[in-house]
Amino acid sequence: MIDDLVERARRTFRALRHRNYRLFFAGQGLSLIGTWAQQVAMSWLTWRLTESAWLLGVVAFCGNVGMLVLGPFAGVLVDRVNRRRALMLTQTLLMIQAATLAVITAAGWVSVGHLIGLALFLSTVQTIDVVLRQASYLHFVGEREDLPNAIALNSMMVNSARVVGPALAGLLLAVTGEAVCFAINAASFLAVILALARMHWPPQAREAGGGWWRSFTEGAHYALGFAPSRALLALVALLAFTVAPYSSLMPIYAKIQFAGGPATLGFLLASAGFGALLSTAWLAGRATVRGLGRVIGTAAVACGLALAAFSHLRLLAPALALMVVVGGGVILAAASTNTILQTIVDDRLRGRVAGFYTLAFLGVAPLGHVTAGAVAGAIGVQNTFLLNGLFAAAGGLVFLARLPRFADEIRPIYRRLGILPDE
Repeated sequence: MIDDLVERARRTFRALRHRNYRLFFAGQGLSLIGTWAQQVAMSWLTWRLTESAWLLGVVAFCGNVGMLVLGPFAGVLVDRVNRRRALMLTQTLLMIQAATLAVITAAGWVSVGHLIGLALFLSTVQTIDVVLRQASYLHFVGEREDLPNAIALNSMMVNSARVVGPALAGLLLAVTGEAVCFAINAASFLAVILALARMHWPPQAREAGGGWWRSFTEGAHYALGFAPSRALLALVALLAFTVAPYSSLMPIYAKIQFAGGPATLGFLLASAGFGALLSTAWLAGRATVRGLGRVIGTAAVACGLALAAFSHLRLLAPALALMVVVGGGVILAAASTNTILQTIVDDRLRGRVAGFYTLAFLGVAPLGHVTAGAVAGAIGVQNTFLLNGLFAAAGGLVFLARLPRFADEIRPIYRRLGILPDE
């Protein structure tokens, strides 16, 4: 029994045996807590200034629209630049954005216009940063066999921060204010910059010449011309459009359904983060990508039904339990999709495929945020959650129905890589 637990722990954290990944894991883990605290604080500050569901959606849209507009093109850039230097630059720019927010909020100068402008700047820089990180896992671990574990551990790290960050933000918002959350986020980027500076970065294979449009179309053909990857990206995009908007609308839900404030908001979002943490910890403990197709479809159905059930609850305890399923399901589907794509992708195209994944998961999300904000203004946040959850569950069922055909098409690639899927 003990030996089994030790072996599972070793398998779960095997990517940490690589020095570069340990540095990345520690630095990024600290930074992401600040990032989530800032996200909650921006959402709460927008609601405090405007009390508008529409503007909540607009600010959330602006904070992610770069992923929608620039995602695949950022992948072309990432395949052509020195990724270490580019990461240090993006982290520095993100630190400046958070520090600016802290100063103008503390001084009482902040307006919704400032929030929109700084959210647009954030989304532009963060798009490049996210694609850079997605394409750099192989540099962090150096061995392809540890790549799925590195991706899963990164997702687990992100979602650990989703538990700590919102809870910390809820406490700070109740005791101090939004400016402190922004200042903590600004300081947290120093951890990543220091970690990158200490890494021993191996040589990287870059895109060899050619025009940007040719590089873009080559990546698009690779990502979208293969039916299984196209279906995976489509399902992730559907979840991003229907389920992900719960985060931007949660301040309204917390106030209307539970007559709550920042603390209630923090608990609801932290519950979703806890679910995501559980699902990614389970994913990191898997020895292979085998069977992930069914996991993805089932997770999509589960998170959709949980969001629908959550929509009209007035009891906090079951609402928190359902948010565990919502957060766990959507992140499990997305992280599993990323694991499959990054496992099978040609190294030369890694940045561009990461760009299309970023577009599907993080780029479509702003459309979902702004649409959900408009719909919530018309029919209420509860009915919006209900409809979105049912659409997500339906998409998962369609994916599961078509899964056997997708499995037949992807099986030869798995066999070439030495992976024998059981479905």
